[in-house]
Amino acid sequence: MAFHRYCAEFIGTFWLVLGGCGSAVLAAAFPEVGIGLHGVSLAFGLTVLTMAYAIGHVSGCHLNPAVSVGLWAGGRFEGSQLLPYIVSQVLGALAAGGVLYLIASGKSGFAIDPGAAGAFASNGFGAQSPGGYSMQAALITEVVMTALFLFVIMGATDTRAPDGFAPIAIGLCLTLIHLISIPVTNTSVNPARSTGVALYVGGTAVQQLWLFWVAPVVGAVLGALAYRVVGDR
Repeated sequence: MAFHRYCAEFIGTFWLVLGGCGSAVLAAAFPEVGIGLHGVSLAFGLTVLTMAYAIGHVSGCHLNPAVSVGLWAGGRFEGSQLLPYIVSQVLGALAAGGVLYLIASGKSGFAIDPGAAGAFASNGFGAQSPGGYSMQAALITEVVMTALFLFVIMGATDTRAPDGFAPIAIGLCLTLIHLISIPVTNTSVNPARSTGVALYVGGTAVQQLWLFWVAPVVGAVLGALAYRVVGDR
């Protein structure tokens, strides 16, 4: 049964990275007027919403190492499952990044510029930030956004919350997070999502990857603990 959960997390994270990052790489600026920031934001939210309904009853639909750690900190997830969940999520993200690379490279003239901000939907700060935001701004953004993401997840999946609506709340929350923070970091709040494309970009994207592991995990723990304070009966 555990193997089914790991497979679900692999497939779900694959879909998140392919759908979210794929929209940024393939459709955001296509060919002159693409879906833009709003479309990419919605795409990320839709990946979570659709997979939450598809696999939420199988694995909980974490799709994100920070979410798994946060749910553990919030008393909703067993610590013994953290490592296999995180491994499954990262592998799913890397597989999606590979498929996206194969698709994108089918266009004549395609090349990844490791020095460009947001190259191949990668996350970054400083010169790698879409809006030129500093490391401090990126750190604050990723911690706060992930904290609020976990707060919403904990609340929406509380047994006292209305049944059947958690995927909608969580998906829309992720959409809102992207609408706010794409200009700052290209929005991570998910270490697997960041890793899944950064390794294909190389260079600074990999050098800065540490922030997109540390900040979301810290934020997730803070958000989960905050909900335990507010939401405890």
